[in-house]
Amino acid sequence: MIFESHAHYDDEAFYEDREELLASFAEKGIGTVINVGASLESCRKTLQMMEQYPFVYGAMGVHPSETAELTEEGLGWLRTQCALDKVIAVGEIGLDYYWKEPAIPVQKKWFERQLELAREVKLPVIIHSRDAAKDTLDLMQALHAEEIGGVVHCYSYTKEMAKEYGKMDFYFGIGGVITFKNAKKLKEAVEWIPLERILLETDSPYLAPEPNRGKRNSSLNLPYIAQAIAELKKVSYEEVVEITRQNAQRLFFSKH
Repeated sequence: MIFESHAHYDDEAFYEDREELLASFAEKGIGTVINVGASLESCRKTLQMMEQYPFVYGAMGVHPSETAELTEEGLGWLRTQCALDKVIAVGEIGLDYYWKEPAIPVQKKWFERQLELAREVKLPVIIHSRDAAKDTLDLMQALHAEEIGGVVHCYSYTKEMAKEYGKMDFYFGIGGVITFKNAKKLKEAVEWIPLERILLETDSPYLAPEPNRGKRNSSLNLPYIAQAIAELKKVSYEEVVEITRQNAQRLFFSKH
């Protein structure tokens, strides 16, 4: 069974058919899904989904683009949710310089506070980093994120940057972009990254792989991603599915 390590099924893109879609996963070979919080509201919706679906687990965190809403009270609420059995990570957290808001100091402050939260509650982190390669790595090194552990979600940087995260024993979330013809830099990185450090993810409803690029994404597209990785790594599709499942189990459930 495929382990989906990063999706957003609370998103409005799934309002009309979420139940029907998720009900189809087991017969399509999708075994476990992590629904990842991006705002306090999406964290609340994730908690509801965790209760409704036995195979859905949750990550609690506020995406850098939403950190303007965060307060110490909000962080305290996140801390409380992290005690729940089915909450298995803090995320997604990090830096996003693609958008101009919130201001960089605000993003950095709450990235740092949420990293410290993960350390405190002893959960791995799910890192979001867009157009912020150096600052993300610098901050994680300064705060010794290697002691916390986690995954760089939707990895999109170079092989050289991957080596730096490799030194910190982080995992790499690989999604639909690996199927794009112009993803040369990512393909080079994935060729280098050990299979034992790769997690499968979609970031649904975003970043659908070929041949569904531009459409709404879902975990049903994970086989396209696994196949692309298998071809790059010169191993079987089945091996990619099994090893990435073991990787996700090790990262997210070893402390439970």
